[in-house]
Amino acid sequence: MARKNQKAPWEPEEEIIWVSKSEMKRDMEELQKLGEELVGLKPSTLKKFPLSEELAEAIQDAQRFKNEARRRQLQRIGKLMRYEDPEPIQAALDKIRNKHSQNTAVLHKLEQLRDRVVEQGDAAIDEVMELYPAADRQRLRQLARQAAKEKSSNKPPKAYREIFQIIKELNDEEF
Repeated sequence: MARKNQKAPWEPEEEIIWVSKSEMKRDMEELQKLGEELVGLKPSTLKKFPLSEELAEAIQDAQRFKNEARRRQLQRIGKLMRYEDPEPIQAALDKIRNKHSQNTAVLHKLEQLRDRVVEQGDAAIDEVMELYPAADRQRLRQLARQAAKEKSSNKPPKAYREIFQIIKELNDEEF
């Protein structure tokens, strides 16, 4: 007589993957941290994320709460995150972080261009004119002379800042 609990020899055995309790806790904490990062974002940015309605509401609530209520809400968000696919959410978050890094890099590039305009004068202004044909050459020359004068006499760098603003506006118009 065959036992009821035994499988037939021709049926494949299922592979059971054992996950330790501490590994499960680490995974849950990661999801909760991801949720905390989402709570820190602006509502307009959050609309771009692939979130379920329930999770989006929980994040909006957490943004309003303070102290202990916020902590409990963050735990709830962590629990809701277990039912979400974290990959697209993480990808969207990485994209936003990268966008910030790209903006910072562009600003550094513009600052270097401004420094060259002040130090090199006409040679750097020609470079600006090549990059941005709509630039006002005469105004840039005037500001470069003023910036050099301000620097030599230890005055506040008003013209220096204005050159940066002009280059930044030209760059924004390009894109």
